[in-house]
Amino acid sequence: LAVDLLNPSHALELKTHKLKRLVQSPNSYFMDVKCPGCVQITTVFSHAQTVVMCSSCAN
Repeated sequence: LAVDLLNPSHALELKTHKLKRLVQSPNSYFMDVKCPGCVQITTVFSHAQTVVMCSSCAN
């Protein structure tokens, strides 16, 4: 079975553990979420375990 270990495919990189990738990278990320009521942008962690409310309209 011929597998190129120096140039793995993008799909294979996503399936491997974050510490066993060719270049270590986390699975989590920060994202900007826009409130539908007041259109204020809040930065939220992708693996957040708490509910994030809008600071201006509490929506």
